[in-house]
Amino acid sequence: MLEPFSASEALSLGVELELQLLSRVDYDLTPVAADLMAAVARRKHPGDIKPELTQSMIEISTSIHRSHDTLLAELREIRDVLCETADTLNVAVAGGGTHPFQHWAERRIYDTPRFHHISSLYGYLAKQFTIFGQHIHVGCPSPDEALFLLHCLSRYVPQFIALSASSPFVQGTDTGFASARLNSVFAFPLSGRAPFVESWREFGAYFDKMTATGVVEGMKDFYWDIRPKPEFGTIEVRVCDTPLTVETAADIAGYIQALSRMLMIERTYMPAEDDYLVYTFNRFQACRFGLDGTFVDPKTHEHRTLREDILITLATIDRHAIETGAESACARLAARVRDGVSDAQWCRDRYAELGSTNELARAQSGLWMRR
Repeated sequence: MLEPFSASEALSLGVELELQLLSRVDYDLTPVAADLMAAVARRKHPGDIKPELTQSMIEISTSIHRSHDTLLAELREIRDVLCETADTLNVAVAGGGTHPFQHWAERRIYDTPRFHHISSLYGYLAKQFTIFGQHIHVGCPSPDEALFLLHCLSRYVPQFIALSASSPFVQGTDTGFASARLNSVFAFPLSGRAPFVESWREFGAYFDKMTATGVVEGMKDFYWDIRPKPEFGTIEVRVCDTPLTVETAADIAGYIQALSRMLMIERTYMPAEDDYLVYTFNRFQACRFGLDGTFVDPKTHEHRTLREDILITLATIDRHAIETGAESACARLAARVRDGVSDAQWCRDRYAELGSTNELARAQSGLWMRR
């Protein structure tokens, strides 16, 4: 049975970031998550630091925030404690949606019952899931409001992908994608978009049907691009690559918060099932081409670049960005978009400059750790 939705403060904000743990010898992934967490547990820090599916990755998560500035301050504090602790173990930490050259077969599953269950269920896909994403939680006062916001934000999923894309390299090869990470997510059978239901009653009926099949046991079994998180009273945006810095991560979260405020207050965008006709196309364009991808407006069917669509949206939400304290965050994102700056392009430029994926991984860790 679907658990009750715990109402939370509207537009409150929280962030989770999955991070790479690297050997300082060759900057390949290294299975030190347990050692790092044991060491960091002895230090005072905000938020939470916990294991992920394989032993060469961890997840950091913030507490609940109302504004971009406090979110960024906490992310910086968690990063600093984590990186200082990693130094004592001769380990590097990096952002980025994929590691540039690691091979999935060399990964080890972290020793928890759930992770071993995932491994036994999905086989090699579990180790291939050594990819790194940013999850943004937005608070909702009621479950029906949560579903409304989920479907409204789905129209903007390609924007979130393009703004965060940081995974052009996989197993030593430039894939040609801005976000290759999401190709691994899409391999899971319960990924993609959430069903178009508009009330929590309808969603509960859908959930009961799914659990009756034995395919799912809880909400964690859905790998949707955006999903409700009833125990937190949020919707969770899950399409973003982990950016290369906490500053970009906080800016994207601030943008989503301001956009959510516009959608929930102005109600100028009313979602419909037909909006999803172009969903997979738009999603692919964002993954493949980033800011230069084609976006098909689900309402008007107009074609424009994602760069153009993001800038139009940023102009539209200006007042709401001021109200949420995300004005500076949105201004920085607008400058990046206008100038064609992206983490994916940064990775390609560093690879061209440095000549090896090992050096690229080193540069990524230097950027994250501010070295």
